[in-house]
Amino acid sequence: MTLFKTTFLTLISLGILLGCDNAPKPSDIKPVTGAVDGVGIAEYGSWPSPVTPEDVYDLTDDISDIRATTQGIYFVQSNANNEDKKGVYRIELDGSATKIASSDFDIRSRVHEYGGAPFAAIGNSLFATKYSDQILYRIAPNQAPFPLTPNGTRHSGCISNPKASRLICIREDHRQQGEPVNSLVGINLSYADEGEMLISGADFYAMPVLSPDQSQLAWVSWQHPNMPWDNTQLWVADIDAKGAINNPRQIKTQQQGAITQPLYSPSGKLYFIADFNNWWNIYRLNEYQQAEIVLEQQAEFADADWRVGKYSYAFEGEHRLVASYNHEGRAHLVRIDTLNGTTESIAVDFAEIAYVTKNDNEVLFVGAKETPEKGIYKVQGRAAQLVYSPTLPTMDPSFISRAESLQFKTADNQTAYGYFYPPTNPNFKGPSYKEPPLVLMMHPGPTAKASRAFRRDIQYWTSRGFAVFDVNYRGSTGFGREYRNKLYGNWGKSDVEDAVRAAGFLVNSGKVDGRKLAIRGNRAGGFTALSAVANYSTFGAGVSYSGISDMEEFKRHSHKFESHYLLRLLGSAENYRQRSAMANLKGINEPLLLIQGVQDSLIPAEQSLTIYEAAKRKGIPVAYLAFDDDAANRVSATSKKQALEAELSFYGQIFGFTPAGSMPALAIENIEHLRRR
Repeated sequence: MTLFKTTFLTLISLGILLGCDNAPKPSDIKPVTGAVDGVGIAEYGSWPSPVTPEDVYDLTDDISDIRATTQGIYFVQSNANNEDKKGVYRIELDGSATKIASSDFDIRSRVHEYGGAPFAAIGNSLFATKYSDQILYRIAPNQAPFPLTPNGTRHSGCISNPKASRLICIREDHRQQGEPVNSLVGINLSYADEGEMLISGADFYAMPVLSPDQSQLAWVSWQHPNMPWDNTQLWVADIDAKGAINNPRQIKTQQQGAITQPLYSPSGKLYFIADFNNWWNIYRLNEYQQAEIVLEQQAEFADADWRVGKYSYAFEGEHRLVASYNHEGRAHLVRIDTLNGTTESIAVDFAEIAYVTKNDNEVLFVGAKETPEKGIYKVQGRAAQLVYSPTLPTMDPSFISRAESLQFKTADNQTAYGYFYPPTNPNFKGPSYKEPPLVLMMHPGPTAKASRAFRRDIQYWTSRGFAVFDVNYRGSTGFGREYRNKLYGNWGKSDVEDAVRAAGFLVNSGKVDGRKLAIRGNRAGGFTALSAVANYSTFGAGVSYSGISDMEEFKRHSHKFESHYLLRLLGSAENYRQRSAMANLKGINEPLLLIQGVQDSLIPAEQSLTIYEAAKRKGIPVAYLAFDDDAANRVSATSKKQALEAELSFYGQIFGFTPAGSMPALAIENIEHLRRR
C-alpha cells in the first residue's frame, strides 16, 4: 500500500485537517483486530451487527389516522411486504386488532398530493379513499366496497354529519384543464352522485370540524402563494339539519399566521392552534369572538401540515385537554386546565406523539420512543397505557444508540440543530487512535424535521461502528416560525451550509474522523447532499436517493400544492439553475452513489444518470443503482434492502474497511482512481 501523501485543505474556516492518499486495492484493506477487557477491537464500520436489512425494512411500524367510534378504534397501518400499501384495522375490546380493509385495497388519499385522513368511520362502516383510483368507497361488513364519488375527484379529511346523514369532505377536482379545484362537499352515505358543493373559492381547504350540536362547521383555508405553514384563515359557518351552509364568515384575528387544527370543546367553544407569537400555541375564541391564548410556551403544538387531519390535542372535559408539543427536539404530553392555564406532565418518555384523538372519555395517541416501543396509547391519569403495538423485531438494548441533542454555529453566526448517535456495539470498539466515520443524514424536507424517535436504519449504521448525525437545518419544523422561515430564499444554500458546518463541528469536537465524512439524503435531502458535494470538498462520499439535481426540470413536474413553493424557497428563477447540482457538475470531485427509481413520477431517472455519466467521465469513483420503482410513491422492501447493503459496500470501499458478513460488493466505476483522504 502506498504511503500517505498529505495535503491541507481549508474548509470554510472550519479548521478541519484532511489527508489523502492513493486508494489501496480491496484486498489490501486489513481489519484491525484484538481485544481489550473482553471487547473486540476492529475498524469502525466493520463490526458485526444483529441489525439486518430485514430488521429495517421487512416489518413496519407506520401507524396513523386514529378514528374512534362506538364500534371501536380504527387506524391505518402500512404493510412493508406489500410495498408499504395501507390497510385499516380495528382494535377490539380484548386488545386484538381485526383487519377491516386489506392493504391490497391500499387506503391513501392524494388530496394536496400528500393526502392524510384517508377514511372516516361510522359505526361498522368505513368510508375510504382507494389509492389507485382516488374514489371514496363505502366498506360495510359482508358487502363489496361501493364507490360513492365521481372519477377524477379526490377526497380527504371526511367527517360525519349525522343530522344530514352524510359526510363532509375536502374535495380536489381534477376533471377540468388547469389547476384542480378545491372545495368542501357533502357526500351521501348510501349512493353515488356528484355530491353537494358546500364551500368553494379558496385555493386550499383543510381540517373541517363540526361543533358538538352540529350547528356550526369550522375549517381552515389558504390562498396561493402560501403554504399551510405560512398564512391561513379560520372560518366558521352555520349549518342546518339538512346540512345546508349559511353565513360563512372568516374569524378575524389581530395577527396573521399559520392557523391549524380547529376543534370544538364539549360545550361548543372553538379552539385552534396558531403561530402568532412565533410558536404554534393553542388559542380559543372568547365571547367577543376574539382569539385568546390558552397556554403560552416557546414550543410547537403542531407540525407543518404536509398531510391533512393530524391533530395534537383533544378534550378530556370542557376545561381539560390533553396536548402534545415539541420543545428543542423532545416530545411532551401535558394535561392543560383551560381555566387557569396550569399544566400537568403525562408520560414523559416519548420521542414523538401524533394523532391525538378522543375516544369516549379517553384520549388516544400514536407514540414512539427512543427505544423500539411504538403503538397506540391511551392516557390514564399521568401515565400512558399501551393499547396496540405492531409486530416488530426485538433488539438487544445494549446495541441501541441514543440520540444526543446538539446545536452548533453555522453561517452568519446563526444556530442550527441535530441529533448525534455514537457508534454502539457491546462487542466491539474502534482502535484507540481513530475516530468513527460519519453518516450525515439530511431529512426529506424542507419544512420536515429530524426526530429522536427510534429508527432501525440509524441503528443499522451505529451498530456497525458509524456515527450518525441527523440534521435539523435552518427551515426545519419544531423550532418556531422564525427558524422555519430562514430557508425561504435560501434553499440549496442555508441547508448546505448547515450540513458542512455540522460536519466541521463534529470533527472539531473529536466525535468523528474528518477523513471519513459521508452525506446522504432522499429526494429533497438528496438535493442538499448533491449540492454539498458539488460545492464543497468537505465530504469524502455522497449518497443520493432519487435526489433533485435539476430544479428547473423538477418545477415542470410540480403540482398545485407546491406550485408557488419552489420560488419562495429559492428566491428567484435564476437560483433554480445556480443551486442545482446539474449546473455545478464541474464541482463534483468526490465519490458518489446514486440510487434511483426508474419509474419516479417526480424526479426523472435521467437526472441521476446525467450526474453519473459526468462523474464517470471525470474519473470520479461513482456507482449508479436503479430500481424499477416509483420512488415518489412506492419502493419495495426488496429494493430498500438492496440499496442499504449497496450503501454499506460503498462506504467500505471508499473509507477503507471490510464490512462484516456476506453481501454483494457494489461495482464502483473508477474505484482505481480513488484517492483516500
